[in-house]
Amino acid sequence: MKLFGNIELIDLAIYADETLIFTDFHIGYEEALNKQGMLIPRFQFDEIIKRLESIFKKLKNKRIEKIIINGDLKHEFGTISEQEWRHTLRLLDYFGRHCKEIILVKGNHDTILGPIAKKRNVKVVEHYLIEPIKQSTIGSNPINNKKTIIKNTLKNKKISISQKSLISGNLENSKNFQSIKKSFKKININNKIEKILKNKKISIINKSNKKYSIIEKSNKKIINKNKILVLHGNSIPNKELLKGVSTIIIGHEHPAVSVREGPRAELFKAYLIGKWKGKNLIAQPSFNLVTEGTDMLKEEVLSPFLKQNLGNFDVVVVADKMYRFGKLGELE
Repeated sequence: MKLFGNIELIDLAIYADETLIFTDFHIGYEEALNKQGMLIPRFQFDEIIKRLESIFKKLKNKRIEKIIINGDLKHEFGTISEQEWRHTLRLLDYFGRHCKEIILVKGNHDTILGPIAKKRNVKVVEHYLIEPIKQSTIGSNPINNKKTIIKNTLKNKKISISQKSLISGNLENSKNFQSIKKSFKKININNKIEKILKNKKISIINKSNKKYSIIEKSNKKIINKNKILVLHGNSIPNKELLKGVSTIIIGHEHPAVSVREGPRAELFKAYLIGKWKGKNLIAQPSFNLVTEGTDMLKEEVLSPFLKQNLGNFDVVVVADKMYRFGKLGELE
């Protein structure tokens, strides 16, 4: 399900800019309940893998560079249980087969996460910024296309070999034409060549005493300007971190809504989508499959991001498929 900008909801996962986001697995939850005397079978890990397989099938045609686990990978606060050791490592190994990098954002349950992360050489951070990706706008091999254009232009205009070698050599040595510092080389050229290069969308810079630096204009552009901040959501970050951010994705809350049909009500995991201080806010449902989560219609909210009037927040229920349920206030 497409949301605003570059964000897509896929079951309990969020996909944006070649990054896949999950939250709140709470691995080890059944063992913690067993220790409290509750006889619950330890089924969650197998169910998690089945659910993930379904998600990755839906993403088979999409590129996944990074996977972010947005807090509470494990459940126990002050220790790492036997179940947590086994299943967190297996989960990280599974994710490692589907992406190039795994990032663990610390949650309030992740007080002891370092030893697990170290076992698999995984980065642990307080938050993560997803910058807008740039995409090529001219062909599958824009660098070669641009060099060919320049060389043909110079040849057609009968520019001397010495001048041509200075220009083409500079272009050959530049790396993807992305850095001005690495791309420019001062050369003496006349106004005629300057005009040719401008017509071919080549920038002329540092023009002084008939010396010029040339650089190819960027053949990439930002397709979407949505800068995303991913953090667990149990505390508010400082203002500096929020600068330039347009969308915030949080976990922590485990949002769910009860849907009533006659005398019967059933609780479903759900996304809450609204605003926080003018920025888009997405509260992502948990991947803890033992429980649905917090009923946002009845229970007190946990995240400081959600301690506001939530009546205008949009609800997307996650069931056999994704359902838009309108405003939270309309469900009360």
